[in-house]
Amino acid sequence: MSETTDHRIDFMTGAPVPGSLDVRWIHGTPARRRAADPPIQVHHYDEHSIILRESKSVSYEAPFVYLLFGNDRALLLDTGATADPAKFPLRATVDELVAQWLARNPRATYQLVVAHTHGHNDHVAGDAQFAGRPDTIVVGRELDAVQQHFGFTAWPEEIVTFDLGGRVLEVTGSPGHHRAAITIYDRWTGFLLTGDTVTPGRLYAFDFPQFLASLDRLVALTESRTVAHVLGCHIEMSREPGRDYPLGATYQPDERPLEMTVAQLREIRAAAASVAGEQGVHRFDDFILYNQPGMRDQLKLIAGGLLHKLRARF
Repeated sequence: MSETTDHRIDFMTGAPVPGSLDVRWIHGTPARRRAADPPIQVHHYDEHSIILRESKSVSYEAPFVYLLFGNDRALLLDTGATADPAKFPLRATVDELVAQWLARNPRATYQLVVAHTHGHNDHVAGDAQFAGRPDTIVVGRELDAVQQHFGFTAWPEEIVTFDLGGRVLEVTGSPGHHRAAITIYDRWTGFLLTGDTVTPGRLYAFDFPQFLASLDRLVALTESRTVAHVLGCHIEMSREPGRDYPLGATYQPDERPLEMTVAQLREIRAAAASVAGEQGVHRFDDFILYNQPGMRDQLKLIAGGLLHKLRARF
């Protein structure tokens, strides 16, 4: 490790700081083309905040992963949809990014915390890559582990803080899509990191009352914080209003931006309230609500994905 320094970065003054989302996310390649995308796309929002995307050539889920640096530790939020480091070298990529950051900001010791927006497989599959990594904590996917690590005593209503070393994150429970889902507000960037609860895609609310209550809390949180961007973990909507890509699509040539606004968050909350008593699929311009989807809804989604794959071959 590089020579140590006492330099402490000020993560409070001027926050939220401007960053760049001037990026074209790699969105897959047509089935008839042989060339594959790089397995991971890395985008530096600022010098202390990195957004990564797993390639659609590795997993159609193409989830986004967030790496946030503080003075004492970094947070890796989610580990993607693929366990095999040969196909998805997340550990190697993160190790390189941490080494680059430490070269600019030397520390005698530095910790990595690996946590998750929620515990579905496409967000935790890479956890095993970090097993045995020095100075690393991997938070379990289950609710008890999440509550214990972040110090929740009044889940899910409570807002707790998690200090990366001067960079203080605010964490709240947001169940509904997953029982252990969390949302993180980062004062430094103004990011509201919402996992699969709020994203430009299909919003699967398996426990709809919990989902609606979580949206209420997130809207309330934004009323007293400066939110620059609402950032989820997937893009499933095209730029055509109300049109999503089929399940399993590995090529999304006209996908919407990742970032959403507080106004869109409020639209999602209002839309959810409007369909609270109507189980099933409800399509809106920027997102699709799945209110406790039944077997027929799920089979229709799967069938559409299979038909898309057949068409893509010809």
